[in-house]
This record gives sequence, structure tokens and C-alpha cells, in this order.
Amino acid sequence: VNMEDQQRLNSLVNEINVYRQQAELIQQQIEMIQASMAEVDALFNTLDDIEGKESVEAFVPVGAGSFVKGELKNTDEIIISIGAGLAVKKDAAGAREILSGQKDELKDSLDKMLANLQQTTDIVGNLQAQAEQIAAAAQGNMTQRG
Repeated sequence: VNMEDQQRLNSLVNEINVYRQQAELIQQQIEMIQASMAEVDALFNTLDDIEGKESVEAFVPVGAGSFVKGELKNTDEIIISIGAGLAVKKDAAGAREILSGQKDELKDSLDKMLANLQQTTDIVGNLQAQAEQIAAAAQGNMTQRG
């Protein structure tokens, strides 16, 4: 392998590693978005379960992974997070509206991340093909010399 080819190969290997790391980070972001979407779905289900009921028995978190059996009263008032550390009081319909918006935003983010992942994966594939071509050409040159 001549010096120029060796440098090009090293450069390609470095680029491939950078893009692979980027793909891993994107994959982690995708998993976080999917977890958030699952939480939103769980909240939708909870709203369905408690809506219209005078009171509901539930396990209330008290810290350190511990829970106490309690009674939820006034189930038509829900304090819902709207992001940036802010929360608002809503009825079930209002809470569902906010949740729907949050779920749409998450879906948009997920679609963008999946597109980014695909793009990054395609780039890695192209770079690997280039590296293999250079390696194969170098191998061919050595065979001809021998």
C-alpha cells in the first residue's frame, strides 16, 4: 500500500468511527423519545381509567421506590406538565389535548431522528465501500508485483 492510499485509508477509518459514534448517540435519542411516547400512552390509559370516577384507589409514591396505598379524590382535576418545568391544571379533556400535542411533537422528533440515523448509516456504508476499494486495489498491486 503506498503512502497516499494508507493516509486515505486512515482518514476513512477515522471518519467511519466518528459516524458510528454519531449513530450510537442518535440511537440513544431514539430510545429516549420512544420511552417518552410510552409514558404519554400510559398517561392516556390512566386518564381513561380514572375519568368520571368520584375517587380511585392508587399506590402513591413516597420516595426511594416505595409506595403507600391511597385514594385519589377529585379526579376531574389534573395537573399536567407543559414543559420547561411548568404545569397547568386541566380537566381530562384538556389534559388529553395537551398530551396529543406532546405525542405529535415526539412523533415528529422520532421521525427526524430515524431519518438522521438512516442518513448516518448510509454515509458509513459509502465510506466502508471506499475503504474496501482502496484496500482491494492495494491488494491487487501487491499481487501484480509478486
